[in-house]
Amino acid sequence: MGGSVSEEKPPPGTQETRHPSIEEVIADLDKDGVIPTDAVDITYGRKAAVLNRAIKDIGMGWYQWQLFIVVGFGWASDNLWPVVTSLILTPVKTEFHAPRPPLLSLAQNIGLLAGAIFWGFGCDIFGRRWAFNLTLGLTALWGLVAAGSPNFAAIGVFAALWSFGVGGNLPVDSAIFLEFLPASHQYLLTVLSVDWALAQVIANLIAWGLLGNFTCDITDTNCTKSENFGWRYFLITMGGLTLIMFAIRFLAFQIFESPKYLMGKGKDEEAVRIVHEVARRNGAESWLSIEHLRACETEEYQVAGATTTATASNAIKRKLETVKLTHIRALFATKKLGYSTAALMLVWALIGLAFPLYNAFLPYLQALRGADFGDGSTYLTYRNNLIIAVLGVPGALAGAYLAELRNFGRKGALSLSTILTGVFLYAGTTATKSSALLGWNCAYSFTSNIMYAVLYAFTPEVFPTKDRGTGNALTATSNRIFGIFAPILAIYADLSTPVPVYVSGALFILAGLVVLTLPFESRGKASL
Repeated sequence: MGGSVSEEKPPPGTQETRHPSIEEVIADLDKDGVIPTDAVDITYGRKAAVLNRAIKDIGMGWYQWQLFIVVGFGWASDNLWPVVTSLILTPVKTEFHAPRPPLLSLAQNIGLLAGAIFWGFGCDIFGRRWAFNLTLGLTALWGLVAAGSPNFAAIGVFAALWSFGVGGNLPVDSAIFLEFLPASHQYLLTVLSVDWALAQVIANLIAWGLLGNFTCDITDTNCTKSENFGWRYFLITMGGLTLIMFAIRFLAFQIFESPKYLMGKGKDEEAVRIVHEVARRNGAESWLSIEHLRACETEEYQVAGATTTATASNAIKRKLETVKLTHIRALFATKKLGYSTAALMLVWALIGLAFPLYNAFLPYLQALRGADFGDGSTYLTYRNNLIIAVLGVPGALAGAYLAELRNFGRKGALSLSTILTGVFLYAGTTATKSSALLGWNCAYSFTSNIMYAVLYAFTPEVFPTKDRGTGNALTATSNRIFGIFAPILAIYADLSTPVPVYVSGALFILAGLVVLTLPFESRGKASL
């Protein structure tokens, strides 16, 4: 380590900003970091601690609150479009007489998987900024085009294409938001799930009006396009809404590249410049200088840097190191960090199969069970789905509260809510009338939104910044791969039986138990 940085006198007439010594900042790393210092490269860990301290001293300001709003669009889109697919499934099946309706969900999940892999891994290679903007734009484009689908195959292709954009929202957005947040405000990652829940409410509210009034009944065997235009109106509306979110994000807000990402790429000067620009936006000043970051470098790091020249061969070598999956290896650098990464991937995989196995077919199941109970009209089906969606909003808020409780934290909130989600699914199979089924589904919606609120915040917090996009990509990819199996199981297990519900409930309970074994708790600690 290069030692402390001497404090320079500020220009006359300006308020003196205290410059913390490197020793003070390193002490913060050892005391407040989510991941132990021996689990990451020592130079990277020290520099991350310096940047954490600089962001903390700037405080939560105008830039971060603006970012909170536009990142919320990504959270909303992540839930909005899978909900769109589930809501149009019944009218699309009725109009096109599709023999295997779950294939539409299969197409969606293939697109989500491709998006999670491309955007998640890509943002650690080419940065967060481009991915942050393009994901929403592509989703809006293909959502609007899909409204003109002439057959079932076409709507399946377009569902895969809009889902390619959706798949990148959370891996990218959670990374860039967390990397600008002071540790004192990391709870806002959980609060963002309110946008996730509100998107479901908005989609169901619009669907109640459009699909509830311009859609053939599920029992109609002679449904024509002219009688079934509701789902096309619905896609145009959702595509237009996403286009507005993209326009606000792209035109009305200037996103900076993450300072920690730049530091991890060796661009320390640019990282310092961005920190000062954020401070300026917030009406504050920052003490950070390039000397603070250079003082964190070990002698081995400085020798390696001195022998690396900016030649074409070295540029090619750096690219080959990326191909050799260095970001993935870093997430398994120690037994503890490796187990944390693997266990999180398992949790995401189990939920990735359990959630779409039930939720993606919820409107369809509601209609089938309602028909059995004698009240399965299209209007009532979409009305009940709206009620279920509304219960998700207090669930997201409850998740934000529970995740911050002392001696409970992220792990306690995530484990309990995931187990209860599975329990309520089992309870729903006992319903003998529509009102009872609606009640159990409302309870399921409440606890599943707690689960997702905590899961989306907890996951990026336990990955180092330089590998966070890759970590998010690994978990999201696990989630999407297992999600592909949901419609396949739905085809062969028969949605008219309770078998898919039993499988889904068991997977939720197993995921909740795995959470209890995770080695890191991030409540009240700064992410690296």
